[in-house]
Order: sequence, then structure tokens, then C-alpha cells
Amino acid sequence: MNAPRDPFSLDGKVAVVTGGYGVLGGSLASGLAAAGARVAILGRRREIAEQKVDDLRRSGADAMVLVADALDETQLDAARDELLAAWGRIDILVNAAGGNVARSRSDARPIFEVPSDAFDEVLRLNLHGTVTPSMRFGEVMGRQRSGVILNISSMAATRALSGVLGYSIAKAGIDSFTRWLAVEMARKYGDGVRVNAIAPAFTATRQTQERLDDPAFWSALRNRLALERAAYPEDVARAALFLASPDAAYITGVVLPVDGGTTASVGTPRPITGASP
Repeated sequence: MNAPRDPFSLDGKVAVVTGGYGVLGGSLASGLAAAGARVAILGRRREIAEQKVDDLRRSGADAMVLVADALDETQLDAARDELLAAWGRIDILVNAAGGNVARSRSDARPIFEVPSDAFDEVLRLNLHGTVTPSMRFGEVMGRQRSGVILNISSMAATRALSGVLGYSIAKAGIDSFTRWLAVEMARKYGDGVRVNAIAPAFTATRQTQERLDDPAFWSALRNRLALERAAYPEDVARAALFLASPDAAYITGVVLPVDGGTTASVGTPRPITGASP
């Protein structure tokens, strides 16, 4: 009797994860490796990338480091050529490089005081940091007529999240880019090339724990979450594994919310303490 097929197996696939040594990117890389993919960790910091690769290899995965800035086309081209020389193809690109820029936040000051160059910085880090690798690695997928690009959006793209204007606009741009590139690749290179995005809710990481520990912030956040907890990196990784797998072969151009019911919920009703306005 034949053993049941693993629906999410990525055996033999070659994956690149930009920012693959970060908390979220690292979880995505580990998930792909556990499913059988060979994983290249791409980022600017070789030492930290090597630590992540060592972790993957200790778990039995085939992994390598690619040193490149996700905004630098020349460095990305060199990394792409290095990967092709080693493993011969590119099946999955996960654009996990990104994040907020402290100077661009307006939590404790008027938005009008945010420097314009800080706005540009967060826009480039997230939007350009997704578009540029997609162009350099996606070209190979076009020639292969196969491949999957996964972008990381955010619920901030569709819900006004106070204090992060530039980040929100960048993520909204990623949503639009995802849909556009999905159609472009499918029409020109066939149904073997797919492009999707994942939009997590607020995710619990080392960087966000301080905000989650703030009772006022957590109360406001929890009120919007039907599941009443923040996302974990593993929640995002599981969604990525599905979208990268052959079982998602007819899914392209979507932005999948991994949001604990944020888009479905209008919040928890509060007691009425006075007359309606």
C-alpha cells in the first residue's frame, strides 16, 4: 500500500528568503526547510545569515548564504547567479525583508513632523525591497515557466494603524504589486508561475513584545482580534507553506489575511455608559 502523499511537500524545490535571518523571515525559512526545500538565506549581514544556515543544516536541511542588499540590483544579480551555479534553478522567492523605521513613526508626535526622508526610507525598505528582488529572481522563473513568489503584506495595508503612515502605504503598494505581477507573469509565462502575498495581523516577536506588554495597546489590539491573540511567526509560516505548495496551484494574485479574524470583526461590544449621540 502506498504511503499517503504529503500535500505540502517541497522536496527538491529551491527557495530564497530575503531577510531570512529575522524573526519572521527565519520562521518562514525554517518552515520551507522542514517541508523539504533547499533554502538560501539572503541578507546584508553574512555572520547572522551563517548562523541561520547552521541552524537549518543541524536540522537536516540543505541551506546556503547569499549576501546581498534587497535594494541593490547588482548585488542581487550576483546572488542570483551564485544560487543558480550551486543549485541550478529558483522555485520559490519569499520577500521577507522589511519592517518599520523608527524615525518614520508618529505615535508621540504630529504626523506633520515626520521627516520626508524617513517616509522615503520606510517606503524603500518595504515596497522597493519587495519589488527589486522579485524582478531579479522572477526573471529566472519566467525562463523556467515555473516558480512561486510570496510577498509579506500587513493588515496595516487595509486598516488605519496609528503612527505608521509610511509603512501602511508601502504594504498597500505590495498588495497592488502582488496582483499586478501575478497577472503579468501568468499571461506571459503560463500557469506555472504564481505570485501571492500574506497579510499578517500584529505579530508577536522580540521587537514587538514591548508594545504587547503595554496594557492600553494590548486592550485596543485585542478588541479587534476575534481570536483574541496576536499572530505568531509560525502562523505566517504555515500560510506560506500552503501558498508555496503544489496544492495552491490555482491560487495567484491573492493577499491572504492571517489576521485572527481582524477583517471579520468590528470589535468587542462595550457596555453602554451614556445616551447615544
